[in-house]
Amino acid sequence: MTDFPSQARAVVIGGGIVGASVAYHLAKLGWRDTVLVERHKLTSGSTHHAAGLVGQLRASANITQLLRQSVEVYERLEAETGLATGWQKRGGLRLACTEDRLIELRRQATTARSFGLDMHMLSPAEAKALWPAMAVDDVIGAAFLPTDGQANPSDITQALAKGARMNGARLIEDCAVMGFLLDNGRVAGVVTDHGVIRAEVVVNCAGQWARAVGALAGVNVPLVSVQHQYLISEPIPGLPRNLPTLRDPDRLTYFKEEVGGLAMGGYEPDPRPWAEAGVPENFAFTLLNPDWDHFEPMMKAAIARVPALETAGIKTLINGPESFTPDGNFILGEAPELPGFFVAAGFNAFGIASGGGAGKALAEWIIGGEAPYDLWPVDIRRFGPSHKDEEWVRARTLEAYAKHYAVAYPHDEYKSARPTRVSPLYPILASRGAVFGEKLGWERPNWFAKAGETAEDKPSFAKPNWFEAVAREHRATREAVALFDQSSFAKFLLFGRDAPAVLDLIAAGDMLKPPGSVVYTQLLNHKGGIEADLTAARIGTAAYYLVTGTGFATRDYAWIASLIPPRAEATLVDVTSASAVFALMGPRSREVLAAAAPRADLSDAAFPFLAVRELAIAGAPLWALRVTYVGELGYELHIPTESAAAVYRRLHQVGAALGLIDGGYRAIESLRLEKGYRAWGADIGPDYSPREAGLMFAVKMKSGRDFIGRKALEAAKDRPLTKRLAGFLVDEPGVFLHGRETILRDGQRVGWLASGGHGHTIGAAIGYGYVRNEAGIDEAYLASGRWELEVAAKRVPSRPFLRPPYDPEGRRLRG
Repeated sequence: MTDFPSQARAVVIGGGIVGASVAYHLAKLGWRDTVLVERHKLTSGSTHHAAGLVGQLRASANITQLLRQSVEVYERLEAETGLATGWQKRGGLRLACTEDRLIELRRQATTARSFGLDMHMLSPAEAKALWPAMAVDDVIGAAFLPTDGQANPSDITQALAKGARMNGARLIEDCAVMGFLLDNGRVAGVVTDHGVIRAEVVVNCAGQWARAVGALAGVNVPLVSVQHQYLISEPIPGLPRNLPTLRDPDRLTYFKEEVGGLAMGGYEPDPRPWAEAGVPENFAFTLLNPDWDHFEPMMKAAIARVPALETAGIKTLINGPESFTPDGNFILGEAPELPGFFVAAGFNAFGIASGGGAGKALAEWIIGGEAPYDLWPVDIRRFGPSHKDEEWVRARTLEAYAKHYAVAYPHDEYKSARPTRVSPLYPILASRGAVFGEKLGWERPNWFAKAGETAEDKPSFAKPNWFEAVAREHRATREAVALFDQSSFAKFLLFGRDAPAVLDLIAAGDMLKPPGSVVYTQLLNHKGGIEADLTAARIGTAAYYLVTGTGFATRDYAWIASLIPPRAEATLVDVTSASAVFALMGPRSREVLAAAAPRADLSDAAFPFLAVRELAIAGAPLWALRVTYVGELGYELHIPTESAAAVYRRLHQVGAALGLIDGGYRAIESLRLEKGYRAWGADIGPDYSPREAGLMFAVKMKSGRDFIGRKALEAAKDRPLTKRLAGFLVDEPGVFLHGRETILRDGQRVGWLASGGHGHTIGAAIGYGYVRNEAGIDEAYLASGRWELEVAAKRVPSRPFLRPPYDPEGRRLRG
């Protein structure tokens, strides 16, 4: 190729719908010097055999927004480019055949309304009127989302490609990527079989090849290929041409009208992996052999739902492998290992539904330098060490695939690939009745069963089987003392001559407090949104010990590391595995600690709230941080891993007479909700400022010192708050809050809950969510009006609050 480009602003790898969308949106936003390279031809990967369903509703408001943006792109694309897309807004119908599924549908309808989608609950007869070809004998309810639809994947991709070219982008087919150029730890270009293209940014949209492409640059992309089958029937006499897409999750199947016939597929409970040794060379526009034996159970289920399928001819059974991920969410964002290297892959057979919006969001992220809004559910930084093992990823991904149509019960846990990462106490806690959950590969005790209780979760939308066990741990923390193993916390050391100045610029809190201090702080983006929420213990004049949540280890490390200036004398090291963490919490925690460390001065004068001290217990030196996430006097003990069991035994030995018991994460959640403590990823995140979240007490505005996000906070300080985090209490018995319930004021939707649970001290359901009102929100606004929450399509009275219902003055945590 004589005119092969040697330079581009961005190189997009992969010519499926996602790559074409990224190139299209980059070009439309002004990056005309964008080049897309495709190893074969456009759509030759999984795009060409996709079923083309476009659903919008997800558990996250922002991912739902992203999918809505896909619809907006598809609706205008034909007029813009002159190419047909096959886009049809026919709506989406979902069936329920069991009581639990019906509850799930009602909760989904509530979530849809929370996020601004109009989802209707239907009777079986109303569902059949929309889809007359189906039998509804076993259907007990349904839900209909009018704005869902379907599209032709290849046509949409070609339209996006034309739109990209119209805006200046260049698309090169039959061009394989061989490697990457790196310069000072940043991606600097792409090596292809046609030549080298130097670039500021590289975007990996290689679908099933994305893991291998990422590996060429030292970037981990946790996805694997799974076989996914669907059939296309011959035309069925009398079948309406305007049918909505139909999902029948209790039968694991989906349907869409296709040229007078039906496309029918599903998610089998025993999925078949593919390409375990790598995708074969020259695999393009290729399908796998149909596996009729594997498809037969779904075929029988489909015929029971649509009897006409039994006599309809079958045009083809398509067996097309697709890339799937360990949690069923796609992968988006800048790789934590390599600045300038972005990923958009692993779309779990939802590439058509997601492609338009994902391409837009990633293009805005690339150009703006920060995500345009909170994309944490799909952020590549949600992964950790376990996800570097392809066998681990495959085992978990197959489980996620198999659960695609399973009822989404609250607090559901994956079972595959466990245990992987364990605390030193794991066997001890298991012997004491611990029921473990898993996060980022870590086994964490959720609750403890006592003698006579079954040590396992039983799925339910009603009162959970562990309710009383959690209440027991909750009460012990409030009334005596409890010990929580939180060894999975991510821990970093930041040290060096410039560490104080660097951290003070990165963090909104006062990082220049003297050694021995602990600071609770947020790390903000340039828009003033909260990118991280952590504690920083100053353990020396030029050294900090940073503690953040288990699931945020990769994200927070990457965020901090990216903001350390190249010439600064400041080093960040992940020391998570070096220390176990015990949280000793409750009004008698000081007595237990004093008995275990009798030489330590634990008085308020010597060891005040938000301080760090070095202690010794059972021969082990440790750091003790006087902090709390439960609203009681308490200490975090950071212990050398090899000494953890000895310290645990000593604490229980001296604490037995003081009522010490083990506690789990579900009790922590109940306790923190009562005290109003925020949880990143739920109550706070990049879309919310400390002012909106009620956290300005943790921001050093009065210091006069600069920090990232300060300008945005100053610019907004005199504006009325148009969204504000508030708490809500529900006194009605039998109501359980889990998040995404709609907040109503005088019958009008004004927001949704970000988190929810039960307060065992206050004896009520409790949740937190952002109330939205363009005219402004103050205490008078919250104190007036009739407030309700919609819970599973039912409205219940609620009481809003700003001050936490438990110990609002914070006296108990100060002892």
